[in-house]
Amino acid sequence: MAVRDILKYGNPFLRTRCRNVDDFIKVSNLVEDMFDTMYEEDGIGLAANQIGEDLNLFVIDISHTDETEQPRIFINSNILEKKGECISVEGCLSIPGIQVELKRSEFITLQYYSLEGSQKKKEFNGLLARAIQHEMDHLNGIFIVDRLSDLVKMQYKKDLKAIEQNSVKESKARKKNQGIVL
Repeated sequence: MAVRDILKYGNPFLRTRCRNVDDFIKVSNLVEDMFDTMYEEDGIGLAANQIGEDLNLFVIDISHTDETEQPRIFINSNILEKKGECISVEGCLSIPGIQVELKRSEFITLQYYSLEGSQKKKEFNGLLARAIQHEMDHLNGIFIVDRLSDLVKMQYKKDLKAIEQNSVKESKARKKNQGIVL
């Protein structure tokens, strides 16, 4: 379908909690756009708010790391349980160039809906569990850098400031091109 612009760190829209999807049929084109955008940016996951949509919706594809996995769509997701811990490096399409070491739960139980509107409940682990937690954070207005200690976050302060300033410029240019003057 179409590759969409990814909102970057500093855009206030990314700090809001997303609303649930009411009409599953209307999001099918959006889901295609999300996969196209994620693949174009070489990501493994993308939340709807990262492309400016206020919806509890995200997509994940880790099939390049695990041949048994298929691309997945998660709608109106809720983590019911977390178990275990693992530490790994994460990056984020909304914070390009920054990778941080984070502790996440190794196992999660997730309740979610499929694109067809069927409610599901499943346990996930490994990279898929980590990616789900990352995208769920996005849907709740949380970035990976928010999970760092203040001391560690200071290492990234200059880079985050540059990304934030560029995000503001992009937002102003986008609104100007749409005929909206700030």
